[in-house]
Amino acid sequence: MRIALIGAAGQLGTDLQRCLPEVLPLTHTDIEITQPEQVSACLGRLSPDLVINTAAYNLVDKAEDEPEQAWAINARGPEILARWCEQQGAALLHVSTDYVYGADAARQAPYSEEDSPGPVGVYGASKLAGEQAVQEFCSRHYVVRTCGLYGQAATRSKGNFVKTMLRLAAERPQLRVVADQHCTPTFTADVARMIAALIQTPRYGLFHVTNAGASSWYEIAAETIRLQELPTQVIPITTADYPTRARRPAYSVLNCSKVEAATGLTLRPWQAALADYLQQISSG
Repeated sequence: MRIALIGAAGQLGTDLQRCLPEVLPLTHTDIEITQPEQVSACLGRLSPDLVINTAAYNLVDKAEDEPEQAWAINARGPEILARWCEQQGAALLHVSTDYVYGADAARQAPYSEEDSPGPVGVYGASKLAGEQAVQEFCSRHYVVRTCGLYGQAATRSKGNFVKTMLRLAAERPQLRVVADQHCTPTFTADVARMIAALIQTPRYGLFHVTNAGASSWYEIAAETIRLQELPTQVIPITTADYPTRARRPAYSVLNCSKVEAATGLTLRPWQAALADYLQQISSG
């Protein structure tokens, strides 16, 4: 199977390259997914059997001020890819986000793929539109929602939450972290392994893929500091104590039983994945 991987230099893209055979890695300099002519020229030259799209506009707060750019990359881009794949007989795997949820403020149970989405910001709304375009225009599609990604390929400019906490812990005696937003931090290596297994099946559709369990951002930070044996104090605060430009879901934990049934694989607890990641970045 020839696989064109869009967003190959990102955290998830980097780990996918380690898991997949015959990967044709594409970065932003190779393909602009918002331009149909570029998509057609680039993918037409490669003739992939499967296109994996990990590219996204994921600056959540900035999206509120740049909605046109967020919608172009997160909604229009996936539609262009979906139409090309359908025309050429290729399958498409598109990566989405837990931020398609959030409108249900009282939610306390993990969301399944059958639960109705309800985004609370531009980022989530644009990503939901991208999902819907993929589902509408490409018959052989996988849509994979994930959450709170962290991986070894994080850069300082985009980074990830775990590396940000480690950087701030080296600079400050205390960290104040939101404790009333619940999700599941997820190691990109685990998502990549699940995607590699999923695309070997004909089980097309919508799937949730995160590590197991639920956590607040405070708990993630506290566990990171504990595992690294750092002296920094982590203090829980509320969302109201840390106002941001964009609203975040108060609860966006995902139920991943569907993808586990489809692949026969089990997603490990977030604590085990985090410990593995920290060991890797400490030794690497």
